[in-house]
Amino acid sequence: MRLPEIERGDGLRTRMLIRVISLALGARLPDAARVAFYHKGFVGTALGAWTQAAMRGPSEWSVAERELMAAMVAKWNSCPFCVGAHRAIAVRGMDKPVADAALADYHTAPIPGPLRATLAVLETITVHPGELRGDQVRAALAAGATRQQLEDAVAVAAVFNIVTRYANALDFTIPTDAEFDKAAGMLLKRGYA
Repeated sequence: MRLPEIERGDGLRTRMLIRVISLALGARLPDAARVAFYHKGFVGTALGAWTQAAMRGPSEWSVAERELMAAMVAKWNSCPFCVGAHRAIAVRGMDKPVADAALADYHTAPIPGPLRATLAVLETITVHPGELRGDQVRAALAAGATRQQLEDAVAVAAVFNIVTRYANALDFTIPTDAEFDKAAGMLLKRGYA
């Protein structure tokens, strides 16, 4: 259920800001940003800071790899908005065919072993969290992922297991590929906070 205040903004200042950003983008401001403007205490400030830390903070993973992780979590949670948004960012830092192959089947995609093993951990955390076992984590470490990389990846999965659910619950509008691409540029430049 989408509240009218999320669509248009919940105050005059927010309404004007949404209009200005939409004009600057040359496209409708994506719903994720609209929700972030809606009563900052709802998801805006805290979730924005957490997402910024997970996606743009210091990490051995590249921004593109973390964006691919977010897209994978979105895929496992059946969230087409987040798949499209985070794929659009990931392909700005990695080959599009590689990102698409990972989204189709990361087991056979031409990605590094540590990333593949880490995605297996994230899939379990997302789809069957009660089934995560130490041997799966040890396998990721044996494949070359570091403890810090696993912690960073789990932070990405945690935040996007929340974001994908509210995106689906609020029935986010799915932008075109061109609109996703424009928004990707904005997120790469400005970040999530």
